[in-house]
Order: sequence, then C-alpha cells, then structure tokens
Amino acid sequence: MSQIAIIGATGRAGSQLLDEALRRRHQVTAIARHATAQLAGRAGVKAVDLDVLDGDALTAALKGHDAVFSAAHFATVPPAAVIGPVKAAGVPRLLVVGGAGSLFAAPGLKVIDAPGFPDAYRQEAAAGGVFLDALRAEPTLDWTFLSPSAEFVEGERSGQFRLGGDDLLVSAEGRSWITFADFAIALLDEFEQPKHSRRRFTIGY
Repeated sequence: MSQIAIIGATGRAGSQLLDEALRRRHQVTAIARHATAQLAGRAGVKAVDLDVLDGDALTAALKGHDAVFSAAHFATVPPAAVIGPVKAAGVPRLLVVGGAGSLFAAPGLKVIDAPGFPDAYRQEAAAGGVFLDALRAEPTLDWTFLSPSAEFVEGERSGQFRLGGDDLLVSAEGRSWITFADFAIALLDEFEQPKHSRRRFTIGY
C-alpha cells in the first residue's frame, strides 16, 4: 500500500485514477477545488480542497506521498505549478495524465498539426505539449507522461489495451480511442511496476 496524491481527483480522468488506486488498496489524497463536497467520508481517501495554482498550499498537501498523479488541465495549470510543488515537497515520482496532441500521427507529423484537428481542443493540446517539453527538460525528476488515444472517453474497464511510445495508436477498425477506466489501469500499473521512467508512452485499443 502506497500514499498517493491525485491532483484533479474529481475530474473524469482523475476520478477513475482514484477508483483504480482504491481498488488496489492505496491510500489517496484527493486534491481539487471542491474535493471534500464530492468525496468526504469515502474510505481510504483524504479530500483536500485547494487551488492548484496556490504553490505553497499544494506543496504542503503533497508532502509525505510516494507519488503524485496529475490530472490537471494543461491550459489552466502551467507545468511549473505542478512540477515545482512536487519537487519542493520531496515526492519521488510524478505521473501525468497526458494529451494526444503531441503524439505523431505520421512520421514528422504531430496529431495537433494534422489536417482536421479540432480547433476546440487546440489550446489544451498545445499546452500539453509544453508540459511534456518541461518534463523532458527536468534534470532529475522521475516523471512519466501517459498520452491517451485521440478519443478519451467514458466506458468500461476491460483491462484489454495496447501500449505504445510516441506514435498514435489506431485500432484495426481505424479508430483511436481509450476509456478513462482502462487508462487508469495502465497508469497505476506504471506506478506499481515502472517501465517508463522519465519517458512518455501511450495507450489505445
């Protein structure tokens, strides 16, 4: 059993990470603006209400944990707002819910630059790429960045999926997708049995 902190624990990805961590009997500190209202009284969970951009408060909340999982939105939470407090708190590992925009759809062509990429997702995708670059520039932090497929959706926890590196995964049917629940399995697996230290990897069906 480990002590895990999840930033953005009430969001779609964060809530599935929370469920998966509890399923594996880890102790979880759930961090969000309104964590207490949604999670108070849940066994194995310490709910902490705070603004992630409050660096001092976040640092204090992260101290004593074995790992931090960040499911914060890239467009509103810059890299330093997460990386700085993780390092200041002395947490040895950071695992990030990444984005698909920085994956390669074809040699030399990132998903975000491919024809037809939705403008509605461009700001978040671009900020995700900036976050990944910031992690890659870290000299000592033990980080992992897991990029989902193009479609990151609600759905069943099947436990059946593929892992890849920097290239977008596409199914035999031509669809690139993964559920939040299966994504959570892969990221908790990575925490428990690290295979992508200081690397990005991806997941899909």
